[in-house]
Amino acid sequence: MPVEVTWWGHATCTIEDSGVRVLTDPLFVRRFAHLRRRRGEVPPQEAAVAEVVLISHLHSDHLHLPSLARLAHGSRLIVPSGAVAAVPGLRMLRRRQQLHVTEVRPGDTVRIGEVRVRAVPALHDGRRLPVGPHRSPALGYVVEGEARTYFAGDTGLFDAMADAVGPVDVALLPVGGWGPYLGHSHLDPARAAEALTRLAPRSAVPVHYGTYWPIGMDAVRPHEFHAPGDEFVRHAAKRAPEVAVHLLGHGERVRPEAGR
Repeated sequence: MPVEVTWWGHATCTIEDSGVRVLTDPLFVRRFAHLRRRRGEVPPQEAAVAEVVLISHLHSDHLHLPSLARLAHGSRLIVPSGAVAAVPGLRMLRRRQQLHVTEVRPGDTVRIGEVRVRAVPALHDGRRLPVGPHRSPALGYVVEGEARTYFAGDTGLFDAMADAVGPVDVALLPVGGWGPYLGHSHLDPARAAEALTRLAPRSAVPVHYGTYWPIGMDAVRPHEFHAPGDEFVRHAAKRAPEVAVHLLGHGERVRPEAGR
């Protein structure tokens, strides 16, 4: 069966390949901290069903403990090296839900059924905030089965991106954020289109935009919330016209063209 991708909102996606369901950075709440969900319904319980869950880095909108509590007991969790030491709540959750937690660094691979998950570097601050003594790398992942699907997590552009990630068929790229400003360690629509020229996937899906926004800031640079997906489509058409871009709504799924 071809690879199938579902975007649940923010960086939360389900990748289905070779009979294996892979869930990325689950965030299953309407509101947390100073953010509220402005688009899309909170994902249904079925979204939490997966053979393996990938955590890209330790920021609370990517490693969200209450969302991980929705996982089935015994679920498998892949996290950046040092995550268990850096996040005490993760240790408690691991014991309570009997999670099988594997810590990885760039270059490490983990096999789940017919799928291999390879950790790759990302240009992003991977530490748990507020900053403590423990450090963890920010990661992306390449899910390799019938297709090679790159989940970038949070990242900026970096010189070795193409070599580090390797050949991919599908790229799930962040194109925005949860606030009105993005730093160099994020991709905006233009930088995400530049990433397409470096990675040369057959298909791409924009993620990490248009879901959460700070409470009380609806009128502050609203285009940064609403526009990144459409802007990415326009930039990609100019910079990488050979890439098929799939602009999904929350909860929508696609079987992107893939092949080796």
